[in-house]
Amino acid sequence: MAEKTHKNPERVGSLYRKLALVLFVFALFSGSIFLYVVRISAELYHQEITQKLNLSLAVNISKEALLLEDEQINRPALENIFHMLMVINPSIEVYLLDNQGKILAFSAAKEKIKREFVDLKPVKDFIALEGQPGKLPLKADDPRDPNRQKIFSAAPISAKGLNEGYLYVILGGEAFDNVVDMLKGSDIMRSSAVGLLASLSIALIAGLATFGLFTRRLRRLTVVIQNYTDSDFKRSDKTRYLPEKSSSDEIDALGRHFNRMADHIDQQWSDLKRSDEARREMVANVSHDLRTPLASLNGYLETLMMKNNSLSETEKQEYLETAMRHSKRLGVLIEELFELAKLDSYQKLLNPSEFSMGELIQDVIQKFKLSAHEKKIQIVADFTKKMPFVIGDIGMIQRVLENLIENALRHTPNEGVIELSLMHLSDPPHQNRVFVKVTDSGTGIAEADLPHIFERFYRHQKSRQDGGYHAGLGLAIVKRILELHGGEVTAKNETHQGAAFIFDLPATDT
Repeated sequence: MAEKTHKNPERVGSLYRKLALVLFVFALFSGSIFLYVVRISAELYHQEITQKLNLSLAVNISKEALLLEDEQINRPALENIFHMLMVINPSIEVYLLDNQGKILAFSAAKEKIKREFVDLKPVKDFIALEGQPGKLPLKADDPRDPNRQKIFSAAPISAKGLNEGYLYVILGGEAFDNVVDMLKGSDIMRSSAVGLLASLSIALIAGLATFGLFTRRLRRLTVVIQNYTDSDFKRSDKTRYLPEKSSSDEIDALGRHFNRMADHIDQQWSDLKRSDEARREMVANVSHDLRTPLASLNGYLETLMMKNNSLSETEKQEYLETAMRHSKRLGVLIEELFELAKLDSYQKLLNPSEFSMGELIQDVIQKFKLSAHEKKIQIVADFTKKMPFVIGDIGMIQRVLENLIENALRHTPNEGVIELSLMHLSDPPHQNRVFVKVTDSGTGIAEADLPHIFERFYRHQKSRQDGGYHAGLGLAIVKRILELHGGEVTAKNETHQGAAFIFDLPATDT
């Protein structure tokens, strides 16, 4: 049992570790992406600012000196410009291009030049900006690297009104590359990375603490459920989840649903125990009620077989009639048991329809007229007022009336009266229902019997006994049929009039 209790919290801990791992991986991934984006953005921003500041550099250089003269390179002027720019800004590289992009001259060492031509399309796009910054940074071919492009400044070189070539200035030369590489390994960059990692670590710790706060209630709910299973599904303070007043989220909703489910299971478990006890009692009662008539039946039949020659015809007839009565008693008991079993298992489905309760009562009364006449009992109906139709299974309601009238006939003395009356009530809380009342003029029901009158096989007091011919299932069948109709039946004693049974059914609106 202790091992089981250990396993479930371990599962919750596993969930927490999974959440922590996911958060850590997410923070690491986000930090890496952020650092990469910052580095790229910083580099692009630096290039954009550098190109904007030097947008007119090539134009200004071309205006200061005549670089092409009679289609020939003006070497002295070009050398002077190279020297001046190397002193002012060593990171700048100057190239002289012809109209096809061929490199005619340059300020770098000859062995470092890897291209003979430069693609002029970016150069012409830059010149088209006419001093106005557009979509920058704009990059073109790097003569030092055949697979690389760099920011630049460019200007056309004209002579006698004709375009003779282009001045092409690389703004981030080899010296600039060395500086960028130095910045990548600088203390500032490392400090920035450390600061970012520290921020991510703080966010990670805060996230783990938040996850721990959330999973704490989940762990508590898991312990409650574990206690519930370990206690053999018995409810107690340790098996009830108490939601926190400060929160009302899915975890608390799950806890409340668990409480309702556990309460429902507990109620069903109690009902099953009571049902099992009732079943055991019923089996004992059925065994007794079946054994008594069966033993009597066997006894009379055995007597007939053993003493057939010595018995008179009158004695034989008496023995046969007694055996027949016991046989009928067995038949009634078995029929009632079978019908009650079908009602309990819902095998007998309702077939509701609208019908007149008054007409049904008159039909049922006709069925019992002979039995009542033999005991000089009057069966009267008192419902002169027109009643609305009721809704129900007419066959099953007929069985209800038959059982109630049979019960009244057994407990009404000779020359007594059985009365059936109807009453329609539509005001709250009755909500348009027809009430049927069956009253007899017997001795009534003992007060000790009233709470149990509809229980199966309940043994009544002498005031309502009939010699044991019936098994006591008739009123239980009445109760079950009315429960299936959504109604109920009650019993009470009438003052100086015997017992009364009342049940109700829904009435039609018309």
